[in-house]
Amino acid sequence: MDQTFWTYFFVILTFGTYIGIAIWAKAGSTEEFYVAGHDVHPTLNGMATAADWMSAASFLSMAGLIAFLGYGGSVYLMGWTGGYVLLALLLAPFLREFGKFTVPDFVGDRYYSKVARVIAVVCALFVSFTYIAGQMKGVGVAFSGFLGVPFNVGILIGMAIVFFYAVMGGMKGITYTQVAQYVVLIFAYTVPAIFMSLAITGNFIPQLGFIGNAAGTDVSMLTKLNTVVTELGFTEYTSTTKAKIDVFCITAALMFGTAGLPHVIIRFFTVSSARAARKSAGWALMFIALLYTVAPAVGAFARMNFIDTVNEATYIEDGENYEERAAAILSEGGKPVPVWYKDWEKTGLLKYDDLNGDGIMQYRGPNALDGITNEVEPNRDIFVLANPQIAKLPAWVVGLVVAGGLAAALSTAAGLLMVISSAVSHDLLKRTFKPDMTEKQEMMAARLAAAAAVICAGLLGIFATSLPFVAQVVAFAFGLAAASLFPVIFLGIFWKRMNKEGAIAAMLVGLITTFSYIYYFKFGGGTAENWLFGVSPEGIGFVFMWLAAGVGIIVSLLTPAPPQAIQDLVQDIRIPGSRASDVTAPAE
Repeated sequence: MDQTFWTYFFVILTFGTYIGIAIWAKAGSTEEFYVAGHDVHPTLNGMATAADWMSAASFLSMAGLIAFLGYGGSVYLMGWTGGYVLLALLLAPFLREFGKFTVPDFVGDRYYSKVARVIAVVCALFVSFTYIAGQMKGVGVAFSGFLGVPFNVGILIGMAIVFFYAVMGGMKGITYTQVAQYVVLIFAYTVPAIFMSLAITGNFIPQLGFIGNAAGTDVSMLTKLNTVVTELGFTEYTSTTKAKIDVFCITAALMFGTAGLPHVIIRFFTVSSARAARKSAGWALMFIALLYTVAPAVGAFARMNFIDTVNEATYIEDGENYEERAAAILSEGGKPVPVWYKDWEKTGLLKYDDLNGDGIMQYRGPNALDGITNEVEPNRDIFVLANPQIAKLPAWVVGLVVAGGLAAALSTAAGLLMVISSAVSHDLLKRTFKPDMTEKQEMMAARLAAAAAVICAGLLGIFATSLPFVAQVVAFAFGLAAASLFPVIFLGIFWKRMNKEGAIAAMLVGLITTFSYIYYFKFGGGTAENWLFGVSPEGIGFVFMWLAAGVGIIVSLLTPAPPQAIQDLVQDIRIPGSRASDVTAPAE
């Protein structure tokens, strides 16, 4: 059975499972649609949270960035891991104690303001649509690379599946689907890592192989990799060209952005209590660690295998008799371009430009000692998916990895669609413009909003081919969340004096400054020489987070204090079992 069979087998099997779960877990009320009835077991919610959290950026792109940026790519690993700890310990239990459905719900009631609620909705939509563009690009990469369908068609197939279980099951259906998706993606990520670790280091535990010696030598694997990449003109794998200030700010933006992500926060509303939220966070951290501790090893193994198979290979033009032509090159002592490269080249995600006309693929860095210019440009998002082919692993492993990549992208996409759906139906309609809606009408509005969000997400994915790597697109979403939502959530929990005027000012300042900076330097012609304090667009959210928080505090101090009922509410949500959700916020 070949690679195509196993790919279709695993994709059809997993997609069928997701649809079956959606039918079984169909939401029957708004509470089930928005927060899965508040009764998900902490362990299952931990698995669902991990799947929601480990998006296409984690599964597909993070290891690719680590593979080619080395130490510099570790900012994504450190930021996302540390950010989840920050969210789990600092915010999640208190938000669950508040007892609402969404982040805008919290903002609207905590700041006793419809205006603040609407602005929080706008922030949530900006973050979610930026984030979902990265997920849809990941879906397109997976489908185009393995199922032989165009990039755009792959996105449409993926969105059709998400549409079914998100619109039908709501958060209830999504939760149990994400449990299944976690099982798929963790096996898909770790199984090939074990194979590669055995082949390269002789150790079947990737985390230990990563820091151990290369197989059959007394040289560490990382030392060998450092030697190889520096001889080709690249920066040492264990060092980085990034400025320390930028490394710090990107890591911090990812951390604080995590603590402001609506689709992650909403997961803690699905359990029964603040205590259950803490347990859920603990389980999720353990499940996340299973993938995140393997990612550096996957990145290093991918870089090693890529260089071994591509550099100095003789390029073969497309056409018939590939195997015969490759055999002829081998018989003459040469190295033919590998089959996996030709497969991925068709997607447009790998490019070779024979600059010196010798027909040999030279992969070089800017400091190449032989003076040869680099001729090979790989897209870093493909390497987790391509790893099994590069390492010549069994065909069933290739199919499993494709299913895992799709599970990672679709699980997060579903969570983001729920944020968008609930923001429109619950926060804008039910709680702002049409408070007299019946539950049936609200359910219909929620499903229509989810359907519209699916269509918009598909369009974003189709246009995502011109965007940077998946992890970098997602990093923009984290920056927006850090600057716009984190300050008002944090201050709303820990400072009773924070009022609606301060919250509105903070969200507007954080959103406008961060979005403008990202747009200017990524799409508006800005150059790195003009970065503010030397901070890249991926890290600027951390800088503007402090600006937003400072503006919020100053405006709050210059305007009237919140009503006493709100100050009591803030006090109550920090006391377990206080039933803070029973406190009614005064009208604006």
